[in-house]
Amino acid sequence: MFWVMNKISKANRTHIAWQPELRPDIPTVYGPLDYRLFKAQLEEIDELLLHGGIENDFVREVLGSVPADLSGKARAHHAKNASLALRSNIARKILGLSYRELAVRIAESEPLRWFLCTNAPGMARAPSKSTLERNDKILPPGRMDAFNRRLLARCAAKDAPRALGLHAPVDIDDAHIDATCLKANIHFPIDWVLLRDAARTLMKALVLIRRHGLRQRMPQDPLRFLGEMNKLSMAMSACARKADAKKRRKQTLRLMKKLARKIESHAQAHLELLREKRERTDLSEAQAGQIIARMENVLEKLPAAIKQAHERIIGERLVKNTDKIHSLYEDDLDVIVRGKAGAEVEFGRELLLSETREGIVSDYELLERGQSAQKAFGRSIERLCENKIKPKAVWTDRGFCSEQNKKQLERKGIRDGLCERDPGELRERINNEEGYAEGLKRRGATEARIAIVKNMFVGNPCVAKGREHMRVAIGWAVLAHNLWVLARREIKWREEQKKKKRKSS
Repeated sequence: MFWVMNKISKANRTHIAWQPELRPDIPTVYGPLDYRLFKAQLEEIDELLLHGGIENDFVREVLGSVPADLSGKARAHHAKNASLALRSNIARKILGLSYRELAVRIAESEPLRWFLCTNAPGMARAPSKSTLERNDKILPPGRMDAFNRRLLARCAAKDAPRALGLHAPVDIDDAHIDATCLKANIHFPIDWVLLRDAARTLMKALVLIRRHGLRQRMPQDPLRFLGEMNKLSMAMSACARKADAKKRRKQTLRLMKKLARKIESHAQAHLELLREKRERTDLSEAQAGQIIARMENVLEKLPAAIKQAHERIIGERLVKNTDKIHSLYEDDLDVIVRGKAGAEVEFGRELLLSETREGIVSDYELLERGQSAQKAFGRSIERLCENKIKPKAVWTDRGFCSEQNKKQLERKGIRDGLCERDPGELRERINNEEGYAEGLKRRGATEARIAIVKNMFVGNPCVAKGREHMRVAIGWAVLAHNLWVLARREIKWREEQKKKKRKSS
């Protein structure tokens, strides 16, 4: 049985008793090595959550936001749901599955039901995809970030072997910092394609509204408008193969603009009808609100998208990146030019990551549009120092090397491992400074760590929409990744101890 102290205030401190259901052991299956490793990792993570107190801390964190006047039974229900949220999100990030795929996988997998504590004798249960989706947002991103930092501080403390069951504290002496682009789940932002996107969203919304009984006079079926826009889109694509491509593109865009304004007027009329007469349909208030929000988002951006396409194609004028619309469905995306093979230009948000020598993510930040990763370096150092995980040395690539960053490291008493921009200074430090070349060589492995976090745990592109939802996805990904690394670390250490014991005997 777990006892969780709910620290809302001194006057309202209460002990919440909640007990996970009894769990039969995972059936012994002599399967392939990958299955045995996956099972061992789940058991090791379960040990960290259960006996290391991580689950207890997370439940306490969730209970800190529930109303103070709830009954003990209601608090116990919140505590149990928080435990399921923690375990299901860890499993989802490790497996890299969607909510729907994970719901099916849990129902058919005994090890996963054991890990989620839903394999009670008699009747095993599996959460639905909707439950998994709600549990994903159980904590706001700021509190999720704070929980991750506190967890790393506990793993690095001297009493980590006793408190968490680790064979040794996590080594935080080195911090390897780098930045990457977390791609948004959008297509390449071509100006005229935005008009096709708007037509598709608005006409499908109109079909939905009319299906539920609200109709406004239209000259033709909504999907006919969408078909006309698709024909113009194909004509625009074919213009590139014509001799007078520029003239044809301008002519086609003028037709697309005219059609987009017709679609806009019909969509606006149906939107007003839905607002006024929603009660006549069988749509609930929440369902109607979802349709209204979807249409309002596109209708708000459509005039700017038409103007942008006109300026760039007909007017042949440049539009500043800060003024561009890159997607109708994602706001505040950055255009990140890296010049890499296969990724000359990326569209998304810049992510700053810091890892320890053992590969555990010690700090992270999703930058806002227009923010510089070099300036975010200073905030990362401040967070590391504030959360008792201050490194002894910091290693980066030459993109972070600046006098300001060097002075900050000097003030904090941290060794400067920044890669010098000047080749002469870099050569001098490599030849004369002990450990500098080795530190920079290890920093190269940070690229691999970033790829693991992005591709295996967050998803590349990230399917979460909006900056706040993306921050939540990164928070869960970092938590699952760090527990996964700790579990592999402990499994490897035990295997080495067994080998030594066999050799000595």
